[in-house]
Amino acid sequence: MTGKEILHKMKEKVGIGSPPTESGKGKSKMTKHVTHGFHLVEGKSGHAMEDYVFAQFKEVGDNELGLFAIFDGHLSREIPEYLRSHLFDNILNEKEFWTETESAIRRAYRITDTTILDKAADLGKGGSTAVTAILINCHKLVVANVGDSRAVICKNGVAKQLSIDHEPNMERETIENKGGFITKFPGDVPQFLLLASDGVWKVMSNQEAVDCIKNINDAKSAAKHLNEEAIKRKSTDDISSVVIRFN
Repeated sequence: MTGKEILHKMKEKVGIGSPPTESGKGKSKMTKHVTHGFHLVEGKSGHAMEDYVFAQFKEVGDNELGLFAIFDGHLSREIPEYLRSHLFDNILNEKEFWTETESAIRRAYRITDTTILDKAADLGKGGSTAVTAILINCHKLVVANVGDSRAVICKNGVAKQLSIDHEPNMERETIENKGGFITKFPGDVPQFLLLASDGVWKVMSNQEAVDCIKNINDAKSAAKHLNEEAIKRKSTDDISSVVIRFN
């Protein structure tokens, strides 16, 4: 245990201090109605933070992409950090991204996974979840997932799970073939999209999470409030949330 971790535990014991947090927000340049916010809270499981978030809008030629992800490391900080730095680049480098988006994302996931395995000597043991959401020109939403982080969309107050949780004992083929979702929603815009690590889902159902934040218009405040509710419900894991609002 590092000196920082010992000091943190001493503060917790005497009731002072709070878990390290990180938060941020942004908005689309294409439309002022689409915003995002994220919030992370370090858990009480005795190890350094292993959750990483990616959340930004990016202009690619004449297009705008909203790139959002949560990477929840398992016995690893290096692998989720590697994913945050490389996965979206690998996806966008696929030649068929704009024409065959789903297959391009699947291929990029596989390539990234293979590279991580090849770099095991440098990256070490452990692994990471990877739930990603790509919003193309505020019109098309593509969600992909490996692991037990989750994507949930709220429409008219009702939660709909977009990704499938993967447990380690599930077959690789099932994980690769059933981890994605694509939708177009002109004229059928959802209220918001939520990505969260299992620090949320261990203590809340999809609908409970949606109900917790559906009346909070500021995306960053919504993500923070959700994490605080998870803590109140005794979640001890690292907790990460990304909220994308379509106001």
